[in-house]
Amino acid sequence: MDLVLQIEDIIEKNGSDFELSKLFKAYINDYKTSLPALFEQSQGKDFLVKHTKALDSIISLMYKTVLRRIFENYLPMRGSIPIAIVALGSYAREQLCVHSDIDLMIVYQKNDGYNLELIIEKLLYLAWDAGLKLGHRVHETRDLFKASDEDVTIRTALMESRFIEGSPFTWHATQKELNRIRLYNPKKFILAKIEEAKIRRRKYPISMQPNIKEGTGGLRDSQLIFWIAQTIYGISNLKDLSQVVFTDEEYKDYRIALELLFRVRSALHLIANKQEDRLLLEYMPEMSKMLGFKDERKMATKVLEAGWRINNFTQIFVKKMVRPYLLDRSNISKFKKHRIAKGIYEYDSRLFASYNLPIQPINHLLSVIVSLGDKDYNFDAGFLNQFTYTTVSHPLHQKTYSLLKELLKRENMYCFLKLFYDAGIFHELFSSFRKVTHLPQFDGYHTYPVDIHSIKCVEALENIKDPFIKNLYTSLDEDERLLLKIVVLFHDAGKGRTQDHSEVGAKIIVPFAKKIKLKEEDLERAVTLIKHHILMSSVAFKENIHNEKNLYKFMSSIQDNKNLKLLYILTYADINGVAGNTYNAFNSKLLYDLYTSALEVSQNSNRITDATKRLNKEKKVQNLAEFKALPKLFQTKILRIESNLFFFQHTPQEIIDIAIKAQETKEYSYKIEAKESLVIEIFRKIPINVSYLLASLSHLDVGSMEITTLFDDTKYFKIEFIKNVEGDELLEVEDIIKNSFDMSWHVELKNVKITREQIVIDCEHSLTHAELSVNTTNQRGLLAYIMYCFEQLGINIITAKIHSTKYKVKDTFLMEKQNDICNNDDKIYKLLTNLN
Repeated sequence: MDLVLQIEDIIEKNGSDFELSKLFKAYINDYKTSLPALFEQSQGKDFLVKHTKALDSIISLMYKTVLRRIFENYLPMRGSIPIAIVALGSYAREQLCVHSDIDLMIVYQKNDGYNLELIIEKLLYLAWDAGLKLGHRVHETRDLFKASDEDVTIRTALMESRFIEGSPFTWHATQKELNRIRLYNPKKFILAKIEEAKIRRRKYPISMQPNIKEGTGGLRDSQLIFWIAQTIYGISNLKDLSQVVFTDEEYKDYRIALELLFRVRSALHLIANKQEDRLLLEYMPEMSKMLGFKDERKMATKVLEAGWRINNFTQIFVKKMVRPYLLDRSNISKFKKHRIAKGIYEYDSRLFASYNLPIQPINHLLSVIVSLGDKDYNFDAGFLNQFTYTTVSHPLHQKTYSLLKELLKRENMYCFLKLFYDAGIFHELFSSFRKVTHLPQFDGYHTYPVDIHSIKCVEALENIKDPFIKNLYTSLDEDERLLLKIVVLFHDAGKGRTQDHSEVGAKIIVPFAKKIKLKEEDLERAVTLIKHHILMSSVAFKENIHNEKNLYKFMSSIQDNKNLKLLYILTYADINGVAGNTYNAFNSKLLYDLYTSALEVSQNSNRITDATKRLNKEKKVQNLAEFKALPKLFQTKILRIESNLFFFQHTPQEIIDIAIKAQETKEYSYKIEAKESLVIEIFRKIPINVSYLLASLSHLDVGSMEITTLFDDTKYFKIEFIKNVEGDELLEVEDIIKNSFDMSWHVELKNVKITREQIVIDCEHSLTHAELSVNTTNQRGLLAYIMYCFEQLGINIITAKIHSTKYKVKDTFLMEKQNDICNNDDKIYKLLTNLN
């Protein structure tokens, strides 16, 4: 039966409000079920318009139902009831997504002849009971102006209003008030929206899993430019400003990008079956199929490109429209004094270009920035406009390469690389980046697409925070710094191909290096560094860096001390270009230890054995005044600590401090540090439940674990975590440590899955030690489970190295050859794989 007839049937039979809401709810649920099929037929804005129209008809029918219910057979003409149902926000723009809130405003004019409050109340309750997600406002028409003046958010919502149902007379009165609101103090509104956008962009920067609505270059940016255009020009469609503010071609590119975001957001809501605006990795496979892409990487690239386009368009043309509202005539004379070229100005480290200035040739623009002082700059949208619409012809002129070389020599190149990216010419000036422009990296490690990551690495290089690495960098001469900056910029340019990106990158840097006339020796170093740019982090995080064989193998690839130094700084920049806290105290120490150990190896012509290294470290310990002051017997105990790794991993002073603390320990003692990350040191003479300890703290992600037998049955544990704790959490950590010495305490271990193929046991590691590696998927509680297995087998672990990404983990354990473990390795395999 038709819905209207069913409504009439309920009303005629004097049915309840519940029956009506139940009927509407069933109808709405049926409609929602049909949305995936509708999306297949028409995507993008067309789908959103159809969805909006369907909701309009539902809300209109609800209003008619309420009036029919209240007035029964004495229904007045709807135009005479002074109520207007008005859509706001994305609903008003006909851009409402499937699971977004329906922003509704009910406007009324007081009239003693109608119980308006009852009508409005019944309409809202019917909508809520029927399952509509309403965000609503109720206003008398004469109160609209006051409400909008109190809150910029309310004013923004009211500016986007669309009549759905009700009295045309009340809607006409509402429109008069809305026009009054638009014309009132536009400067205040415009500046507030621009400031609001700045805060939002900082909160939602460019990401490989972008927020389609709120993120930089997202739908909110497209709304910003419309709000400002509507305020200034009174338009109802941004396209009306073609040939006024922007060209048809510029608007077309922007609109194509916007259409893709409409499609993506609608698909997101349908796939997640909820209001979800983040393009998360888990949704991408189904999303790419739904939108007709060959794979998720291609789709993600197109989405990132669309976000860039909207961001670029919005920045340039918002500023172009609001210039009159930002003009401070007192600054005109100051700008004239700071003119650096016709129509181009530098003031307070910010570069401006007049929108009236014709688009300049690229070499002229590059010459302008080369002529500036070497400092960090910001760029006005007018200056961005010049670089966006300049022409970069190929092949590049030699003059262009010469200017790029001069820029690369600067201590502050990052700001210009960011300008090139924002303008869309980064890959035009550095053609090796064509295949990696907007290319996502779904490896569980990187945060940014390849091109942004490369630029972020240059930023990290120019802003080194690590004092030791900073000193290494300042010791480089001008040619070495130029070489290093080029390598840092190009190190990942070989991605996006089927071959190994390091090998490809080593090849594609050669043409550019030759064009800028890099010295032959520096070119060879650039090739070596890019070919091995992930080697240092790989060895430091995954291998035993105190093993002489590993060190000699590492140095055979790096070749000499200069390359070692450059690679160390490159690795620092590469890690810091990933995300804010990826470079931490834990991995910085590993890299430093590898650098110093490799440097020691490279500076000795004779091969250094572990025994020689141990003797050298013992001599350094013995030369300390603190050591000489200790009793002779205690000195002997320290020097007889069996573990070479303990001596290699610690400074002479640390060795003495640890030994003294061990000597003072009765049953157990511990020390907790929570600076950059949580570090726990434990000394124990009584048993400790290590698996309980690790399982209880597994949410903090273990970075490394050192276990050493010292003397007098004292064991030393040092566990470094990736994450940190503070406040009450520190007290909880302390309780967990104390409880771990009560062997009755236990925590249920996570269900961990390890296959035999993911386990490697090397019984030839050394005469006294075997090495076990587990290379598997990253699972919460994995380390606690492995340590539990070792406890069950009576295996004494000397040290553990943990390397993990979001999806993978490689744990390496050095264990004493005892209990005939190498002849019973099958027991280890069975227990670890849970095949008992």
